[in-house]
Amino acid sequence: MYPVVFLGPSLDREFASRELEAEYLPPIARGDIDSVMGRDEPPCAIGIVDGRFLSDLSISPKEVLRAADAGIAVYGSSSMGALRAVECAPFGVVGVGRIYEAYASGEIEADDEVAIVYDPESLRALSTPMVDFRFALQAGVERNRIADDVAERFLAAAKAMHFPQRTPANVLSDLRAELDEDAARGLAEYLGNEAPETKRDDAVRLLRTMRDDLGRSTVRHGPASAHMAHG
Repeated sequence: MYPVVFLGPSLDREFASRELEAEYLPPIARGDIDSVMGRDEPPCAIGIVDGRFLSDLSISPKEVLRAADAGIAVYGSSSMGALRAVECAPFGVVGVGRIYEAYASGEIEADDEVAIVYDPESLRALSTPMVDFRFALQAGVERNRIADDVAERFLAAAKAMHFPQRTPANVLSDLRAELDEDAARGLAEYLGNEAPETKRDDAVRLLRTMRDDLGRSTVRHGPASAHMAHG
């Protein structure tokens, strides 16, 4: 048997395949788990990172639980995977990463925190998830790179935007009248060059967790493929 991972803009597919040899499928939507479970040889494990919504029905908790009930190890992180892992953790689904932990603890509640838009051909993200802004600014304040009041203003402005418009440039444009030039420049440089990317980091943690868990059992890894995604 082999693992399947539903992955999109959170992590580059080439990098992912170096962390875990698996079949990589587009961001998950309703019916995708039932589809892989219906194969002659179902996967030994399923990883959920990115998922589709709005234009597609999102994956339901019931479908995730059907896989877990069938004895398939299911992991979630980063985006749609983190949301479903929180809902299904009491039934054996494994949540991985800081975003999962933030939702599980109630530190973050709104689904739009992980929502983005992306190019369906390249899978390149065209906006920034609110949760990445949140953790990046928190780290910047802790490292004394960003003033606390500047971080608060930035996060408030980003949260007020509809998720497709959330980019560093758009948020800084909205704050032009509130921030002095040095503060704005320093914030732009930090976000562009130093800030952690929590969705990406959590996706890597999911792959490594799956790899470690699968390494403790007799598993035949399968092929890597490509497609599209969203969270």
